[in-house]
Amino acid sequence: MDRTSHIGEKPKLIDQFGRQITYLRLSVTDRCDLRCVYCMKARPEFLPKADLLSLEELTVLCDAFIARGVTKIRLTGGEPLVRKDILTLIDNLGARIGCAGLKELCLTTNATQLPRYAMRLAEAGIKRLNVSLDTLDPEVFSLLTRGGKVEQTLAGIAAAKAAGLHVKINAVAMKNRNDTHLPDLIRWAHGEGHDVSLIEVMPVGDVGADRSTQFVSLLDMRRQFEAFWTLTDLADDTGGPSRYVQVKETGGRLGFISPLTGNFCAGCNRVRMTCTGELFMCLGQNGSVDLRRALREGGPGEVDRLLDLAMATKPLQHEFDVTPGAKTAVARNMARTGG
Repeated sequence: MDRTSHIGEKPKLIDQFGRQITYLRLSVTDRCDLRCVYCMKARPEFLPKADLLSLEELTVLCDAFIARGVTKIRLTGGEPLVRKDILTLIDNLGARIGCAGLKELCLTTNATQLPRYAMRLAEAGIKRLNVSLDTLDPEVFSLLTRGGKVEQTLAGIAAAKAAGLHVKINAVAMKNRNDTHLPDLIRWAHGEGHDVSLIEVMPVGDVGADRSTQFVSLLDMRRQFEAFWTLTDLADDTGGPSRYVQVKETGGRLGFISPLTGNFCAGCNRVRMTCTGELFMCLGQNGSVDLRRALREGGPGEVDRLLDLAMATKPLQHEFDVTPGAKTAVARNMARTGG
C-alpha cells in the first residue's frame, strides 16, 4: 500500500498488517458524573489534573494525526463534557473539518450535559453523537450507573435532537441486569429516529465484579430478537465496529458490537489516546507509546517517530476472555482509555 498520496505529504499511518489508521478516539478526561458498573469501580481513583495534557497540547497532537491521514476524531472520556473549557478543543478541531484533512468530529457522551452543550456542539461542526443509555427503567438505570437519573440522559438526548444532531444509542448488554429491557429500549429509540448499537461486555479494567457474571452473547440476543422481529443484514459502515441490521417492525437500524462472539479486529482502523497522551494501539492490549513526553521533550519530529513505532507494534487483535475466573485483559479501566 502506498503510504503517501502526494509528494511532500507525511506518510500515512499504516500498521504492520497493512491496516491504515484513519480514526482517532481521544479520551479528554477520565472523570465522569456517572459510575457505570461495567466501566469503573464505585469509588474510582481519578488522575491528578496536573497530569492531563492541556487543550492546546491535545490540539497539537490531533494535528499530528490529521497530518498522517486520520480523517475522523471521536472525543470520549470518562464524560468529555465535564472537562473544563472543553468547547475550546471542540471549536479548534471543528475548524479543521474539511480544510485540514479532517472529515468528521464526533463525540461519545452520557448526555447529562447536553441540555447545556448540544447547540454549541452543532455550531462547532459536530453532526453525530453516540449516547450511552442501557435501559429506560429508572430503577435499573440508577443501579447500573450507581445513582444516575435516566430523566437527565433523556433530556440530553432530546436537546441533541432539537439541535439537529444525529444520535446513536449505545447500550451495553448485561446478563440479568438490562438484557430483558433492550427490546423496549430499541423500540423507543427507533420511534425517536435514533439508531441503536448493542455492545458486549469487555474485560477491561477492574470494576469489582467477575465479567462472566455480566456477559451476555449478542449472537444469542440476536436469536431472541428474531423470534419477534424480522432482521435484515445491512452493508452500512459508519467507520466503527457495528454490524447493522434493519428491523422491519420498528423501521430502524440496530447494530451489534461483538468483540467476543464476532471479532472485528481484521478491519481495525483506529487507535486510542488518553488525556495524558498515552497512545494505545489496541483497547484489549497493554502496548502504548508516550506522546506527552515526545511532544514536550522532542517536539513534532519525536511525535512522528513514536507514531511510526506505534504502527510497527500495533497487535493483530485483542485477546478478551470472559470465562469464569478469567483475568481482565488490561488493568486500566474503560474511562481511562476511552470507550
